[in-house]
Amino acid sequence: MSCSPLEHDAFAADQAPTARQNGKRLGLIAAAIVLVFVICLSLAIGARTIPVIDVASSLFGGNVSIDSETIWSLRLPRTLLGLMAGIAFALSGALMQALTRNPLADPGILGINAGAAFAMVAAIGLFGISHPLSLIWFAFAGTGLAAIGVYAAAMGGRAGATPLRLTLAGVAIGSVLRGLTSTLIFLDPNTFDHMLNWEVGSLAITGYDNLVYTAPFVVIGVLLALICAPVLNVVALGDDQARSLGAGLRSARIMVVLAVMLLTGAATAAAGPLGFLGLMVPYVARWIGGSDQRWIFAYTLILAPIVLLTADIVGRLSMRPAEIQVGIVTAFIGAPVLIWLVRARKVTAL
Repeated sequence: MSCSPLEHDAFAADQAPTARQNGKRLGLIAAAIVLVFVICLSLAIGARTIPVIDVASSLFGGNVSIDSETIWSLRLPRTLLGLMAGIAFALSGALMQALTRNPLADPGILGINAGAAFAMVAAIGLFGISHPLSLIWFAFAGTGLAAIGVYAAAMGGRAGATPLRLTLAGVAIGSVLRGLTSTLIFLDPNTFDHMLNWEVGSLAITGYDNLVYTAPFVVIGVLLALICAPVLNVVALGDDQARSLGAGLRSARIMVVLAVMLLTGAATAAAGPLGFLGLMVPYVARWIGGSDQRWIFAYTLILAPIVLLTADIVGRLSMRPAEIQVGIVTAFIGAPVLIWLVRARKVTAL
């Protein structure tokens, strides 16, 4: 029995959303497989390459050797930090883009990373504070003050805090804060000698102390972001329509700001002020997952560590046995992406 053209069109329309959803799920699974592969490479590649079989034996077989010590004390902490920092920086960028409807919102471009870095350096240089857990709270304060400063600077004039004004204010304030941070570091190089790599952005750590202190804050930030995702879909419609639909805009904004502070502050304290991840990854996630923030956040959680760990691997391979810091590699990738975004589209609302 054949169906009429109208029935056939209705059936096709019903099946199209299901097909798109299935495609997004398959894409997410494929990205997860790529992430596992990149994690294996991160554990295997360094100043000396360790076969993947030996990596697995060290992690799961109880193998005790020099390679095993290298993996457990150096490469595993580094890889876990890449996972955590990638998720934190990229997800905070996705949150900021969704809340401000600004496709160029990013913790690095808007000066949020610079605020956290300056607050930490000031705590060390001016107050003699060095314990990682204490420094995290200064990083949180720095992110909050930087965010307030950028928003206040962008609010002047009739147009208010437009995406372009926020971007320009963030670049200006971020440049000032980075200049102040560099000044403090070079005024007392002995105190900040160990922070030179951190200031560029680095995953090179020994041990798990930084991870233990910062991971809980990142986990809380991720949970807050996932809770906010449905409301941010409504926020994208505009404030008036969001209110008419009963969305709690004030509570949503508070939760988003809190999540961004936790994610950016903790990641900056652990890995330094890495830039451009919050710009690149959400853009790719939006291109793949569409406008639904739930899909954007899901893809961001997987794509971000892929990008950061891949950049770190490139940095390790570029000058073996030495290496290029991951912050430099991400800047080389992110700067052309930013230029392309500005040239390819107007800096308007999402």
